[in-house]
Amino acid sequence: MLNGLGFSVYLSLFEAQKEHLQKLYRKGSYVFTSFHISEELDETYPARAKEMCRWLSAAGFRVVADVSKKTLGFFGTNDIIGFAREMGIEILRIDYGFTDDEIVALAMQMPIAVNASTLGDALAERLATAKNSIYAMHNFYPRPETGLDEAFFRRCNERLHRVGIKVLAFIPGDTALRGPIFEGLPTLECHRGQPPYVSYLDLVQNYQIDGVFVGDGRVSEAQLAMIDRYCTTGVCPIPACLETGGEGLYGRTFTVRADSPACTMRFQESREYSCFGRAITPQNCVERTAGCITVDNIGYSRYSGEIQLVRTPLPADERVNVIGRVHECYLALTESVPNGGKLVLIPADLKMPATLKD
Repeated sequence: MLNGLGFSVYLSLFEAQKEHLQKLYRKGSYVFTSFHISEELDETYPARAKEMCRWLSAAGFRVVADVSKKTLGFFGTNDIIGFAREMGIEILRIDYGFTDDEIVALAMQMPIAVNASTLGDALAERLATAKNSIYAMHNFYPRPETGLDEAFFRRCNERLHRVGIKVLAFIPGDTALRGPIFEGLPTLECHRGQPPYVSYLDLVQNYQIDGVFVGDGRVSEAQLAMIDRYCTTGVCPIPACLETGGEGLYGRTFTVRADSPACTMRFQESREYSCFGRAITPQNCVERTAGCITVDNIGYSRYSGEIQLVRTPLPADERVNVIGRVHECYLALTESVPNGGKLVLIPADLKMPATLKD
């Protein structure tokens, strides 16, 4: 899997991106760029593109670059491998204009990526035998209602994974969305408008995506902090609003019991922590909507103190107190933390507790 979260770099915006990229860098970080965006092309383009790649390499970034036959013409070369080496490109993303035989020949010389959505079975099987790493990279979709649907995405990825090809995809940013439409650059339509962290976790947990890039290029510090926490520890931060008396749950790491049912996530350590004292009296025993955080009261006898996160709506129960809720923007996280997975509740205002910064 590619390390952590990758970012997108666009030559027309590069000068404005430099400072932010320095903040985003993590050891082994990848960036994606394209060398055939028509609106960026002018007589200074080749020189500026080379300077951008030199800067990225010097900063430690590993470059994935989208190229077509048009790219080679514009840079005045027919040697795509030589071009990649000169530009410091680690993975060539092959776009239109190349035959299947040319693509297979390139795969024997360096790591490449091909279009995941259009890669046929015959070419996929040929590429799977190449000596270098092979990736299938989905597109991003600027126009609303054109992003991929989940069923097609899952079928496509499963087919590629079966032959050993790694799959890459894009999520939208949440700051400085890229024009001209400014509505995010996701691969999946359902991710448009979602917090980047939610989309990221969906891709890696529910679709086993091998590398994720921010299509728009930028994410806020709060989103990046949550993604970093997951990537470095495997613990999933969940922004929540806890009622008075329940604040002690913030910052604690919980394990979702391996035998949790589909309707709830049972917190394995909850009764061990004894966060609410010995006698939990009935209080706020209301309907449990998706995202509710609950604790069993004395009505549940020896189960008193067990904490659960509700995945699907449940009726009110006089033995169960509702003590908080997952922030509405992050409800989808309840479908991305598997049984046996670990999570930590953080304040929904996203002011990170010290435990998240460690």
